Amino acid sequence: MEFKKKTNIKLSIPTASMPDIIFMLLIFFMVATVIRQYSGLKVELPDAAKIQKLAVSKRHISTIWIDKNNNVVMDDIPVKNIKNLRNLAYQKRAADPQLIVSIKADKYTKMNTINKVHQELREASAIRVNYSALPGEF
Repeated sequence: MEFKKKTNIKLSIPTASMPDIIFMLLIFFMVATVIRQYSGLKVELPDAAKIQKLAVSKRHISTIWIDKNNNVVMDDIPVKNIKNLRNLAYQKRAADPQLIVSIKADKYTKMNTINKVHQELREASAIRVNYSALPGEF
């Protein structure tokens, strides 16, 4: 005696709720993601009598940190030799012609180091320089 199948059973994964799951995951990752900003060095900014805030978007600003031990970091890239800062600034300037370099130097940094950094920026044609400070009174 031969047995025949009465019905063909198809096994498949239901995909009707797949877009809902994808959008829920997308929203979760958008909410849970933290955009990383540059950490730089620990610096104690000097006080200034007059401060003017730049009206430029942050994507056109590159930051250089100089601490009191004369360590230099540009956008989380440590600069071992100040002469290397010229190449790094030139690459950033070539990628973004509207680049503004913001120098955040510790108030105990030697002026000689700041002058060397400024000279290297001038050699890299990054002449739009901003010095960061905290509001204070003299």
